[in-house]
Amino acid sequence: MSAASRAPQCSNRTRSRAALLAAGAAAAALVLSACSSGGTSGGGGDTNFVLGKDGIATADKGERADAPDLSGKTVDGKQLDVDDYKGKVVVVNVWGSWCPPCRAEAPGFQKVSQDLKDQGVQFVGINTRDTSTGPALAFEKAYGVTYPSLYDPTGKLMLRFERGTLNPQAIPSTLVFDREGKIAARSLQALSEEKLRKMIAPVLAEK
Repeated sequence: MSAASRAPQCSNRTRSRAALLAAGAAAAALVLSACSSGGTSGGGGDTNFVLGKDGIATADKGERADAPDLSGKTVDGKQLDVDDYKGKVVVVNVWGSWCPPCRAEAPGFQKVSQDLKDQGVQFVGINTRDTSTGPALAFEKAYGVTYPSLYDPTGKLMLRFERGTLNPQAIPSTLVFDREGKIAARSLQALSEEKLRKMIAPVLAEK
């Protein structure tokens, strides 16, 4: 077979391989960045958490993983380190301005954050997949969100959570850290105000 006759076959194989790689990358990106109002992931194997019927997974005291380093610039350009809030119950909400379920849950999150701030509860957002801070700032203004949000356009902060722990796997995701900075609870779906309060209450009641 001549080089000329082999060339189209090689080219076709190269294109097929490139198409498969591109499809795989797109699927992986969709899994990580999918805006989902549902979908839950429970414990299993050597995990130390239990998924409730309400879709909220919890870990008992003594079996909780440490939260990773969550620090950096906020959407309004300030420096923030979630570790500074140790001693408080911290609610971390992963959101994007482009995500309809995030918009649906935002008013309830703002209300609960105001109601519980004097009880030692601190809310922190992680804004992700917004290519600039403009849409994120517009989102906060539209929904009256006053608590800070780290700006994480490429999802690097989400990837700092260890696999097998209560890690965020969807957008939106909500995590509750106990006063020692350990991950106590997680939801992988948009939360009503009622469910959010229910998720926080047991951790807040701990001594």
